[in-house]
Amino acid sequence: MAVEKERKAFAIIDRLRRAGFAAYLAGGCVRDRIIGVPAKDYDIATDARPEAVQRLFEHTIPVGARFGVILVVIDGDQFEVATFRAEGGYADGRRPSEVRFGAIEEDVQRRDFTIGGMYFDPATGRVIDLVGGMRDLRAGIIRAIGDVYARFDEDHLRMLRAVRFAARLGFAIDPATWAAIKRSAPAIAHISAERIGEELAMIMTEGGAARGLDLLIESGLAAVVMPEVLELSGCPQPPNFHPEGDVYRHTRLMLSMLRRGCPETLAFGALLHDIAKPRCFAMDGGGKMTYYGHTDIGAKMAAELMRRLRRSRFVQERVSYLVRDHLRLTMAPRMRPATLKRMITEDGFDELLELALYDALASSSYLGFYHLCRRARAALGAEAVPPPRLIGGDDLIAMGFRPGPEFKTILREIEDLHLDGALATRDQALAFVRENFKPAAAGSA
Repeated sequence: MAVEKERKAFAIIDRLRRAGFAAYLAGGCVRDRIIGVPAKDYDIATDARPEAVQRLFEHTIPVGARFGVILVVIDGDQFEVATFRAEGGYADGRRPSEVRFGAIEEDVQRRDFTIGGMYFDPATGRVIDLVGGMRDLRAGIIRAIGDVYARFDEDHLRMLRAVRFAARLGFAIDPATWAAIKRSAPAIAHISAERIGEELAMIMTEGGAARGLDLLIESGLAAVVMPEVLELSGCPQPPNFHPEGDVYRHTRLMLSMLRRGCPETLAFGALLHDIAKPRCFAMDGGGKMTYYGHTDIGAKMAAELMRRLRRSRFVQERVSYLVRDHLRLTMAPRMRPATLKRMITEDGFDELLELALYDALASSSYLGFYHLCRRARAALGAEAVPPPRLIGGDDLIAMGFRPGPEFKTILREIEDLHLDGALATRDQALAFVRENFKPAAAGSA
């Protein structure tokens, strides 16, 4: 897929050049090409003005024509083609208030980090590096281009991007760039929640989430975008169950186990699974540490944080489910078959199972319940969906029962027996109801 997209990007560059314009791959795709990882997007920088780009290509979208940005669409794939430009002030901390088309030497100065400020010429295979990007790539350094404070004033989101690149690539952040992030961190509050949420989701899922969390906290960014996580540090846990230490260290260990590219729901579930422990912590009369209610309270806190970050309703509900139920699997060995089967057929159970594995490995490492659930889940295979009900409310009404709370009790009991294997047919279910439940007398209140 990436190879095909790169081929299309090269075709755009070739067409621009045949029309007499300079054109290169630019930005992150050049960095990714050098380090040998597939690029998500291929951006092109050129001296062609937006109107010239639109004349040359059949399918274009003028997403930012006045800023020199045109999307060229080829077979459904979109490529950002941007005119070399210099930018004026950034009044809103996101977009330039003025743009002046210029040369490549000016264009590079508006970019964020040196490792993303290189250009690639596919005709010669040459990397054009005007800001020391190759040097920093070899040294593993995230360094802002030019005046570090100016770069973050232009777009405050760049502070989160620096954390993301450092975490994902395992790079260090240049001291001057790091100092500017720490000093400018409060300004991240001026960025929209949607953009912050997107960056945090990428920090949590692109690799290096544990280090990403460290950097978010040490920089002061976490105090603005998700202050709840600061409470994890220093919250004690009983050493017999948590030899790893406090809640922050436990959470960090879980994040270190996340696979690159994991769902954001799993990543945020790991980050927030014990988010309410500090608020629920208490010591009983015997000196025992307790966290009563931390799963239910944590589920509400997690849902609220996801809502605040403008994540989708699905993400809000799934993360809340993972936080609320992350300890439920430990009770699997004592569950009746119906309860176990109902749990493992829930939507989202596979993520819950993975989260429970990380939770165990980051603490006592007891995995008996995990293997039991995994075997039960595997035994169901493709049939891991709740079976159709043997009877429903209409059947109960036909038997003389009145709609009400008793309906739920009867139907739940039938479902449990069905899952246990004690009932297999509709007739058996109806017979069980007749033998064990009696409808209210006609005319009674």
